[in-house]
Amino acid sequence: MVTETLQNKATYLDIREVGYVKAIKEFIITGVGLPSCFNGQIVEFESGDRGLVMGFKEDEVQILLFGSNVNIKLNDEIYNKGQALYLPVGEKFLGRIINSLCEPVDNLGPIESDDTYPVFREAPGVLDRIPVHDTLETGTVVLDTFFPIAKGQRQLFLGDRLVGKTTVAIDAILNQKGKNVICIYACIGKPYSSFIKEVNLLKEKDALHYTIVISAVASVSVGEQYLAPYVAAMLGEYFMYNGKDVFVVFDDLTRHAWVYRQISLLLERAPGREAYPGDIFYIHSQLVERAGCLKKELKGGSMTFFPIIEILQGDITGYIPTNLISMTDGQIYFDSELFHRGIKPAVDVGLSVSRIGSKAQWPAMREVSKRLRLDYVRYQEILKMSRLKSTSISKEAEEILKHGEIITKLITQDRHNPIPMEYQIIYLYALNTGVLDKLEIVEIDKFKSEFIKLVQETSPEILKKLRETKELSNDIKENLNRCLKQYFEEKF
Repeated sequence: MVTETLQNKATYLDIREVGYVKAIKEFIITGVGLPSCFNGQIVEFESGDRGLVMGFKEDEVQILLFGSNVNIKLNDEIYNKGQALYLPVGEKFLGRIINSLCEPVDNLGPIESDDTYPVFREAPGVLDRIPVHDTLETGTVVLDTFFPIAKGQRQLFLGDRLVGKTTVAIDAILNQKGKNVICIYACIGKPYSSFIKEVNLLKEKDALHYTIVISAVASVSVGEQYLAPYVAAMLGEYFMYNGKDVFVVFDDLTRHAWVYRQISLLLERAPGREAYPGDIFYIHSQLVERAGCLKKELKGGSMTFFPIIEILQGDITGYIPTNLISMTDGQIYFDSELFHRGIKPAVDVGLSVSRIGSKAQWPAMREVSKRLRLDYVRYQEILKMSRLKSTSISKEAEEILKHGEIITKLITQDRHNPIPMEYQIIYLYALNTGVLDKLEIVEIDKFKSEFIKLVQETSPEILKKLRETKELSNDIKENLNRCLKQYFEEKF
């Protein structure tokens, strides 16, 4: 009886270690009297604010504060309950805008969680993974043709400011509509106006219901900006371990690196190259390693990452860009010169690469695009030479230039207008037959819209079969040839 009474009382006991605030440096709090603390642990202050243990110095604990330090004073109590940082996850987070502590910021009320997950956790091991086998359709022609992305891949986007990196990433989210892919958009350190613009676009395009948006804009605390990408990965892991395909955009990790540099300098850690701390590589590598494709015994989910970074004046040799290039499965380089020439998306085909995506590419796309990149690179080389020389060029070079201009027209598209994979395959099939060389360059856009309408009206089974089989069968080729013949007979 006595034992039962003690057990009942124990359930109401709040067991915690109590220390106090010794120093306050902006968003870094130094505490003492907490000998049991460990890295990555959550602590609570007397004011109700929370913080994350980031390091130790002799008998002191260094804590990263979430929120403002306005309510924290010297000698305030700090409570340690011995808990790592766990946050709520669940299906109800879909369609919501949250902060880095998984709290709603969209004025739509509280979110009911299904579970709690650790924010920092080890990535799945090699034995838990399988090779990538399925394509993530981005809806951006230049990516789906030249640089296919596989579900479970980590593909880096890098380029100068305002060259379309976020636009292509958001278009990939828009293109997941109806494809049973969960999307997560983590806005890190960007202006609030830019964030609202992206959120309004997702609402307008009816893409928010399968998306979770994490707001860690420039105006929120440094602690929340630091936490944002890890929380995005944590939410993605919940769906991945439940057998879903997840697509995560980190926008952007350059600002995340800036935030971590601020934190490290206030923690009095030795600065290294470009004043970044020595462990900046580790904090990003432990993040991107969490992407992958799980084996069937673990329900077979996948998580794809699009980390975005900003560079200065096209320099990809900086510390952060080279770090992330080395730990991802490929990079898409956005060229400001191409952007200002009106080629959008402004992807530099020569400097971009997708190392593993071709293994998961649709067989039909692989068949129609196998020579495309070589032809396009050759076109760009001859184009540069023709600009340097004032003399006339050969007839063969003229044909290469016209063919390259047609390719440029086919891979150029309006923003926020993702193109289905079936349409892309049909365009490229027409290109490979040589019939597009009969058209003037200004007629290519008209062909793209009119020919698809013709296929939809006369042979809608082509689109259906391409989606189902992902292959260019002889039957599909015959129907496409018939449609092309009909289009050009009517045209000429």
